[in-house]
Amino acid sequence: MIVVFGSVNVDFVTRVARIPRPGETVLGPGYAVIPGGKGANQALAARRAGADVRLVGAVGRDPFADIGLSLLLSDGVDCGAVARVAAPTGAAFISVSDDAENAIVVAAGANAAVVASQLDGVALSAADTLLLQREVPEAEAIEAARRAKAAGARVILNAAPAGALPAEFLPLLDILIVNEHEATIVAGALGHSGEPDDLARIIDAEHGVATIVTLGGHGAVGWTGGIRRRAPALKVEPVDTTAAGDSFCGAFAAALDQGLGFTTALARGAAAGSLACTVAGAQPSIPRKAAIDAAMADFVA
Repeated sequence: MIVVFGSVNVDFVTRVARIPRPGETVLGPGYAVIPGGKGANQALAARRAGADVRLVGAVGRDPFADIGLSLLLSDGVDCGAVARVAAPTGAAFISVSDDAENAIVVAAGANAAVVASQLDGVALSAADTLLLQREVPEAEAIEAARRAKAAGARVILNAAPAGALPAEFLPLLDILIVNEHEATIVAGALGHSGEPDDLARIIDAEHGVATIVTLGGHGAVGWTGGIRRRAPALKVEPVDTTAAGDSFCGAFAAALDQGLGFTTALARGAAAGSLACTVAGAQPSIPRKAAIDAAMADFVA
């Protein structure tokens, strides 16, 4: 089982010709209200990729809570450990440009109330994976990682949004997933500099944490046990990159949970991330196992 300890948001998405600069107003034709949040996205991605998934998070007691949980529940994610709290459901305000780039502002809301004690009823074991991001309180995520580590579970952190990791966090991780920007920030705080690929190698070698860097249209590279693995992206025409990284994380974790090796998991994650770019919106774009399987078959062929 994969336990995702993370955020639940409602995304307000508008298309724009280009991302506005500071102080500039850019008009969009309309907007959509879509379930999102990095924790919820990754939980849905892992579930759609074939894993049994439980989400630990928090939503408000408002109408947006039902929107935020709607696709998770319909796809069979266990949301029994999602708390209802006296704060508004988290929200993200997303602009998507005509060239498929995005700019995002996140208001934490109920996500700030997520606590590690919500794991009290979750029986983690060596057969499980804890998947973390950085949209809930860091101290609680660290405590969740401690609990998982003590139970023998695999611990994966997607270090997004970017920022330096607290000193006690890294030793609790088995796998770190970052994009190119996040790699520079995380490694820089550890005293390392260089290209993202090299930074992944250094973190793996010096800190004993397998490290993956997602490279957008160039796929992903991962270092584990001193060995470099590479997975290409699919050749797709991008529409919206909003949930590409979350799709990668969920599909990668699901592949490991299903007993597949690191290299195969890396390739399945890259395929899922590519497929997510072909559909607008966060959770609506997250691909299902059949689509990932088909993409992998085409790649092998």
